[in-house]
Amino acid sequence: MTTEKINIRFSVLVLMILTAAFSRLIPHPANFAPIGALGLFGAAYFTRKWIAIILPLAGLWLSDVVINNTLYAQYYKSFTLFYDGFYWIYGTIALTTILGFYMLKKVSVKNVLTSSLLVSILFFLITNFGCWPGSTTYPQNFGGLMTCYAAGIPFFGGTIAGNVFYSIVLFGGFELAKRKFPVLQLSNV
Repeated sequence: MTTEKINIRFSVLVLMILTAAFSRLIPHPANFAPIGALGLFGAAYFTRKWIAIILPLAGLWLSDVVINNTLYAQYYKSFTLFYDGFYWIYGTIALTTILGFYMLKKVSVKNVLTSSLLVSILFFLITNFGCWPGSTTYPQNFGGLMTCYAAGIPFFGGTIAGNVFYSIVLFGGFELAKRKFPVLQLSNV
């Protein structure tokens, strides 16, 4: 029974992460995506830290492969596994997950919302910084960096809204499911 319990919980968590990652295929406002929520959700519900980091990254990568080779195929010369600068986003998600280990030791509405807002700021700061080095659009000085950040401000609201929305859906959905299906209670995955 214990193995069955672990496998069901693990399967549900993986399915939720993949579903959220692939929801990026649905038309949505700019930056309204589950990216930060994926890392936080993994951190909160997987006790094995390597799984908590790898699964959100894998979900993001799989959805990126589909998006880049279907919706954005005209922007690439051939089949694309990784786009330029992907490491800024993937690194931010790994960092989000690591922060989630500390911020979500107890899952509560306050902790989830606070974490969602904090990782939205983190995502904004890191990924906009990542657009600046070597850019031909922004001068390679402090003013150019500030211009790069200013250009990202219109997208910041979508990042916050996406992280909060998907955190509510993922965390709320799983907490409700745990109440209805006791087999989803804490395990060691």
